[in-house]
Amino acid sequence: MNAGSKGFEQRLLILAPIGRDARAAAQLLEAAGVACVICRDLEELCCKLIEGAGAALIAEEAFIRENCNSLNNWVSRQPPWSDFPFIVLTSQQTSAFAHAHRLRLLESLGNVSLLERPFGTVTLVSTTKSALRARGRQYQVQDHLFEREQWTAQLEDLVRERTQQLEEKNNELQAQIAERKQAEAALQQAQKMELIGQMTGGVAHDFNNLLTGVLGNLELASRRTDDDKIRRYLAGATQAAQRGAKLTGQLLAFSRTQRLQTEPTDLNALVSGMGDLLFRTIGSTVRIETVLQKGLWPAMIDGSQIELVVLNLAINARDAMPGGGRLTITTSNADSSEPNRPPELTGDDYVIVSVSDTGLGMTDEVQKKAFEPFFTTKAIGSGTGLGLSQVYGIAKQTGGAVRIDSTLGKGTTVAVYLPRARSLPAHHKAEEEAMTATPVGHARILVADDDRDVRELLISCLESLGYRVLAASNGPLAIEMIEKNSDIELLMLDIAMPEMNGIEVARVVLSKRPELPVVFMTGYIGSTKLEGAEQKRLMKKPFTVAELTKQVEDALACNLKGSNVVPLRPASRC
Repeated sequence: MNAGSKGFEQRLLILAPIGRDARAAAQLLEAAGVACVICRDLEELCCKLIEGAGAALIAEEAFIRENCNSLNNWVSRQPPWSDFPFIVLTSQQTSAFAHAHRLRLLESLGNVSLLERPFGTVTLVSTTKSALRARGRQYQVQDHLFEREQWTAQLEDLVRERTQQLEEKNNELQAQIAERKQAEAALQQAQKMELIGQMTGGVAHDFNNLLTGVLGNLELASRRTDDDKIRRYLAGATQAAQRGAKLTGQLLAFSRTQRLQTEPTDLNALVSGMGDLLFRTIGSTVRIETVLQKGLWPAMIDGSQIELVVLNLAINARDAMPGGGRLTITTSNADSSEPNRPPELTGDDYVIVSVSDTGLGMTDEVQKKAFEPFFTTKAIGSGTGLGLSQVYGIAKQTGGAVRIDSTLGKGTTVAVYLPRARSLPAHHKAEEEAMTATPVGHARILVADDDRDVRELLISCLESLGYRVLAASNGPLAIEMIEKNSDIELLMLDIAMPEMNGIEVARVVLSKRPELPVVFMTGYIGSTKLEGAEQKRLMKKPFTVAELTKQVEDALACNLKGSNVVPLRPASRC
């Protein structure tokens, strides 16, 4: 109900401008309980209608004497729920003009009841109360409509609120789906890379055993000939075998099975110290810039391996800029809030070294395959496809990750995340130690390796150095020989052997002879974990005769520590 109509919905407006009709009608109706308001003219009637009324009792002559435009306008502007009741007092004796006017009046006012004079009191009262009752119903309809509009508005508000909630939930769900897809893709990629890593590690192990025999025998052969032509042939074969050894080393880096010597390292100093090497390697067509963060955290890394990472990335960047360009090496800190960190990283702090170029860029498809071994977009003969896979392997084994951001035609950035060290880098000082020439070549050594070629090479090399050598093809046989030969002074064990691996053999032997020095040999560690004492001497295949000699002499020197025999080489590696 309109505010202006409250309190007026049951009053009757009376307009009878001639004589005492208005007063007489009001007295009769008020006696019957009807509230009446007498109006002087149509203008006042319209004002009262605007305030609010239940019905209007109007003498016919009022319409003839005055202009009805205001009343007609009010009637035409009624809201849809309103059909205001008019009671018009007429007379039986009516001219043709009055009759025509009456018809127009009925048409313009709409809800009109005609009451001919003279009329009885009962007729007047009943007609008036019927009109007021009908008007009251209209006001009830108005109230119901108003309530419905309110409920509709509330419902619309609820619908909008619920729709907004659903949209928020849907957006949240879409974000979770996208995040899950990203995590699943990262997991699938990690599983694929892990599977490839295991496969390449196994292949590298077999190749390392093969190359150990090849390189060792080539070195022995070159020592036993004075023919320069044969020496050249042997040198060429050695270089080819060394390239093969380098490839297997890259495969092992990808498979994350090489042994790393991690320590707190200043990445800024490491990158700065590579300036000359990078300049000689990259050439003058590429401008090299470094952006080193002040206050950079130390990184827990193997410095030599990270140098190899930076060098590989720099070479890839150079090859992506055949016409020259700019290569930028950047270091930065990355805490747990860093937004672009790879999803496989934990919430720890990391140190980033990134290499950017202004070269050709990569497609999305190339980015997905970039870390796979032997995948390359370079021309045949221009690369092995192992550079980025080696970067990936070193980063993962260090405890970090790698992220590639690339745009075709604009360049590529490869960011390597490395774990933050909680202690400061150590300052290493060179130590000068005296060495004497007391030989220890008379020692008895037991060699245990399941590969016959490697075993025979070790026997030949050690015997050529003057040692007495025993050989075993497996772990149980090595244990049996140790028990039968108490004069064995050094045990050399291949880690990857069937039945019992080298670590298991060493633990059995050392439980009985804890003073016996042990040298481990490996082409591929795999899932075998070396503990602190077992990491002291590890010789990676393929190795040279010189490396073998040094390992054996160092191990025997450690065994002689404290005796009257002066070691041939310093015992600092014990």
